[in-house]
Formats: sequence, C-alpha cells, structure tokens
Amino acid sequence: MKIQPLADRVLIEPAPAEVKTAGGIYIPDTAKEKPQKGTVVAVGPGKQDEPTTVKNGDVVLYGKYSGTEITVEGTDYLMMRESDILAII
Repeated sequence: MKIQPLADRVLIEPAPAEVKTAGGIYIPDTAKEKPQKGTVVAVGPGKQDEPTTVKNGDVVLYGKYSGTEITVEGTDYLMMRESDILAII
C-alpha cells in the first residue's frame, strides 16, 4: 500500500454493496445503500497517548456517512478517524 495514514487515521476498503436481497430480488444501482462494513487496509501510528486498536485485515463497522472517499489506482477507499469505527467484527 502506497498510502500511510497519519495519527489516528485508518484506511478502509468498503465491502461491495448488496446486489440481491435475501428473497432473491435484484437491487438496482440507484437503490443500493452505502455499505457500512469494510476491511482495514492501513492504520496510522495513533496519537502519542492513544495507540490504535484496529490492525490491518480487521473487518469493521462504521457510521453511514463517516470518512472521506478517495480513489487510489482505481480502487475506492474510505479514510476516517479510528473513533468513527463502531465495532470490529
């Protein structure tokens, strides 16, 4: 990974949006919701008095509108503070 987050920032690759419901109905692109789950790709060193608790490869849940969307080499990522992460799955 060419991006190294600073301080308590975390780089997350969002999970793909659901294409089909449990009942078998296909969801059109216009009705898909933003995923709230993703995989941690890179982690910053943390703040001086607060080390980071997530690590590369963790699957996490985050708020619906948290983070900043960025695209690197054709792949979409979210850059957010560790405090925006709600849980590790």
